[in-house]
Amino acid sequence: MFPEFTVSDENIDQQKEAVLKQIEENKKEIEKLLEIKDKTYKNFVRPYQLLQEKLGWLFSPISHLNYVKNSEKTQEAYTSVLPALTEYHTSISQDERLYRAFKQIYENEKDTLNQEQKKVLQDLIRDFELSGVGLPEDERKKIKDINIKLSQLQNSFAQNILNATDSYEMIIEDPDDVKELPEIEKDNAKIERDGREVYRFTLHQPSYIAYMTYGSNREKREQLYRAYVTRAPENEKILEEILSLRYEKARILGFKNYAELSLATKMAKSPQQVIDFLRELARKSRPQAEREYEELNEFVKDLGLKDDVQAYDFAYYSEKLKKEKFNVDDEEYKPYFEKNSVVEGLFKFLNRFLKLDFEKVDVPVWDETVDVYHIYRKGSLIGRLYLDLEAREGKRDGAWMDEWVSHHEDEKGNIIPPVAFIVANFSPSTDKNPSLLRPYDVETLFHEMGHALHHLLSEVKEPFVSGIAGVEWDAVEFPSQFFEKFAYDREVLKLFAKHYRTGEPMPEEMMDRLKNAKNFQSALAMVRQLEFALFDMLIHLDRYTAEDVQKILDQVREEVSVIKPPSYNKFQWSFSHIFAGGYAAGYYSYKWAEVLSADAYFMFIDNGIYNDELSESFYTEILSKGGSRPADQLFRNFAGREPDIDALLRLSGIKNGQEVS
Repeated sequence: MFPEFTVSDENIDQQKEAVLKQIEENKKEIEKLLEIKDKTYKNFVRPYQLLQEKLGWLFSPISHLNYVKNSEKTQEAYTSVLPALTEYHTSISQDERLYRAFKQIYENEKDTLNQEQKKVLQDLIRDFELSGVGLPEDERKKIKDINIKLSQLQNSFAQNILNATDSYEMIIEDPDDVKELPEIEKDNAKIERDGREVYRFTLHQPSYIAYMTYGSNREKREQLYRAYVTRAPENEKILEEILSLRYEKARILGFKNYAELSLATKMAKSPQQVIDFLRELARKSRPQAEREYEELNEFVKDLGLKDDVQAYDFAYYSEKLKKEKFNVDDEEYKPYFEKNSVVEGLFKFLNRFLKLDFEKVDVPVWDETVDVYHIYRKGSLIGRLYLDLEAREGKRDGAWMDEWVSHHEDEKGNIIPPVAFIVANFSPSTDKNPSLLRPYDVETLFHEMGHALHHLLSEVKEPFVSGIAGVEWDAVEFPSQFFEKFAYDREVLKLFAKHYRTGEPMPEEMMDRLKNAKNFQSALAMVRQLEFALFDMLIHLDRYTAEDVQKILDQVREEVSVIKPPSYNKFQWSFSHIFAGGYAAGYYSYKWAEVLSADAYFMFIDNGIYNDELSESFYTEILSKGGSRPADQLFRNFAGREPDIDALLRLSGIKNGQEVS
C-alpha cells in the first residue's frame, strides 16, 4: 500500500537511474496519449497526472535524502538528475500539443466535470501559458535553458549554506564564557581537544541558539553571530544571477517583472497590493516594536551594558528580560517538553480535535532517530507520516514538511493513501539526556504537523489538486499557522507537559506564565518578518545587481526595522527561502496566510477549542479539500465571511499602533 524508504548512499545511484528511466518512459507514454483520437479527461488527463505522480515517487527519496543525510553521494545523485528533471518538466510545459489537448477537453467537458477535475484543467492551462507555450521556438528554448540554470543555481545556493554551516566551529576554553549555559547545553557542547576539555559551538540551530541565548561572553556571541550572518559569501554572485534569470524569464513571458509572474498563481492580485499590505502591518506594528526595544535597552542598563542592545545581544538579553518580566526561562520548560512526550501529546490533541489515531509502525528509515506512524480517522487508514526531528551533521537547518505520495485514485479506481515527512532540528538525544524541546520547538512541531495534515487528510482524487498541490502559495501556511497557535493552550499542554525524570505534570502557574509571555516582543518579531517579506518583494521588481540588493535591504531596514543589524550582516547570502526554496516574491505569504489562521483560531477560542461542529467544518472545508478550490472560497465556506486583518493584530496584541492589554 505504501512505498518503503530504502534509498541510501549504497543504492542511490540505482534510484537515480530509475528516475532517469522513468523520465524517458514518461516521454514515450505522453506521445502515446497524444495519439489518442478522441481525448477525454478519463483517457488523457488522469493518465497524464499519474505519470507525473509516479516520477515524483521515485525522485522524492533522492531530494529528501540530500536534505536530511547529505553526503557526496547524495549531492552527486541529486545534482546530476536535476537538469534532466528540469528539462523534462519544462519541455512538457511548453508542448503546444498538450496545451491544445487540455484546452479542448476543458471546452468539451466543463459542464460534466466535477470541481476537482475542472480545477486540474484550469491550473494546467494557466501553468502552460505561464511557461510560454505560445511563444516562438527560440523564446521557448530560452525559457527552458533559464529553468535548468535556475534549478542548478538554487541547488548550489542551498549546498553552499549547508557546507558553510557544517564547516564552522567556535571553540571556547574558558569555563566563565559558558557559565550561564544550562547543564544540558554544556554537556552537548563539551568535547575533548588536544587532551583538554573545551566547548564546541557550531552554526547548526541548537548549538548556535544555545550560545546566542546563554553565552556570557559578548565578544564570543558577536564572533558566532558574525560567522552565521556571513555564511557562504559565494552566494552573492549566485543570487545576482538568480535574480537576473528570473527577471529575464518574466519579461519573455510578458510580465513587467518576476514579482508579477510569481503572483499570477497566488491569492494576492499585484505586487503593489502586497507592498501596501506589508507596510500597513509595519505602520501598525512599529510603534509597539519601538517601545519593546526601548524597554529592553532600559533593562540592560541595570545589567551594566553601556550601549544599546545589538543584534548579537538580542537573544541573550531578551531571554533575561522575559525571565524577569514573566518568570519564563526556556531552560526551565525544556524538562517538561521531552520530544517523545510532546509527540504523543500532539497526537492526543489531534485525536480530540479531529478524531485522528496514530499507530507507530516498524518500517525502513534513513536514520535510527526517525519514527513512522500510520494515521487513522474513524477506523479507516488514511496515511503514513515520517517524523525526523533531531539535529545532526549533514542535515539542512530549519524545519519543514515534504510530501512523498499524494492522496489520489489510481488507474484501477483504487485510493492511494498519502505519505508525508516532517523534518526538524531539535536538540539531539545523547547517552545522558533525551531530546528536550524549547517552547518555540513545540510550536514549530505543531506548525509542521499542520502542513502534514493539510497533505494527509485530503479526500481529493486528482493528484494535481490533492493535499497542498494546487493550493495558492500565499494560503499554504494557513493550516500550519492555525495549529501552531494551540501549542501553549492550557488544555493542550496538560496532554504532554510533564517532567521527563519525575513524570510530574507542569504546574498550572508555569502554563499561565508561558501563555502570558506569548506576545513578549511580538511587535519586534512582526517587524522582523515584515523586513524579510518587503525585501523579497522589492528585489523582484526589476533586474537588480548584488549591490542593488544590498541597497534595497538597507532601505527596508531603515523603513521597517527597529534593531538595526551591523553593516557586515549579509543575511541575503543565506536567505534560502527565496533563493533556494519556493518563496521567491512570496515570503509575504506567511503574514498573508496568518490573517486566515488567526481569524480561524479565534473562532475556536471564542466557541471552545474542542468544538466538534467547528472542527468537522474545518476538516471538511479546509483540510480535506486540498487545492481543489480557491483558498478564499474555502475560507468563506468555513467562516461564512471574508477574513479580518485585525485578527492578526489581535493575536499579536497590536491594534492601530497601540498595545492591546
